[in-house]
Amino acid sequence: MEKTVQKKATRDAYGEALVEVGKKNPNVVVLDADLSKSTKTNDFKQVFPDRFINAGIAEANMVGMAAGLSSCGKVPFASTFALFGSLRVADMIRNSVCYPNLNVKIAVTHQGLTLGEDGASHQAVEDVALLRAMPNMTVIIPADATETKKAIHAAAETYGPMYIRMGRPSIPVLFDDSYDFQIGKGIQIREGNDVAIIATGVMVHIALEAAELLAGEGINARVINMATIKPIDEEIIVKAAQETKGIVTAEECNILGGLGAAVAEVLCEKHPAPLRRVGVEDTFGESGKPDELLQKYGLTAENIAAKAKELL
Repeated sequence: MEKTVQKKATRDAYGEALVEVGKKNPNVVVLDADLSKSTKTNDFKQVFPDRFINAGIAEANMVGMAAGLSSCGKVPFASTFALFGSLRVADMIRNSVCYPNLNVKIAVTHQGLTLGEDGASHQAVEDVALLRAMPNMTVIIPADATETKKAIHAAAETYGPMYIRMGRPSIPVLFDDSYDFQIGKGIQIREGNDVAIIATGVMVHIALEAAELLAGEGINARVINMATIKPIDEEIIVKAAQETKGIVTAEECNILGGLGAAVAEVLCEKHPAPLRRVGVEDTFGESGKPDELLQKYGLTAENIAAKAKELL
């Protein structure tokens, strides 16, 4: 009998985690740009209505409000879709949050291609590159519901600007409650010394599928979950470069400026090694079902496996 895989959207886990951190810390407040049912911040609103602010369709104002609340000792989580919480408000994040180094968490949902049918106008594929370039900003992309909860708790307890990127569809739950999430640390989740696959977000479970395909051909692939894109875990990248014949990165965003670029920077400076990048290749998305879009744009286990075999 085929094993049933539990699935859950990272945005659902986000809503649950907000309530948990809200109960632990009375200074946690939540802001949303009129999308609380979609971002799941409505969960927090139901429990803590006096600590929830609907900023309306005014994302720039929401970021400014979050910055102001932070300057008064609050721990604000500001949420909307990834595109609207990054590119639309880049100036405000830069000057009102990162420049004064305030404790604001920009926690966005509906990331990348897996946003699906809403199409290119709503699919953020450039956001990671943009936010990674901002001084003082931490960038986190959880791989599943468990890691999302751990990341939200860690964000609430760690001072500084953060961009946390979550998704719309249900994806496999990879980790249990014993999983040890640490900001800035990658985690090896599969052993292998032929090639290393470094993946983030929704691509982690796809990377594991790729490793299974490679195993069927006698190739042992190491899989690393890189939830924190900035600060990147240089140590685990260098170790993978030293112990394998090359690295493949996998991400659901533009390979220009994203995870693949971050890994390339480390390899160039610390330990040169062959690299292949799987992700959105400098193009916009389109309307379609999430799985169909991942297939069309090459964000698949088969493509990751093919890139790994290129290295060998």
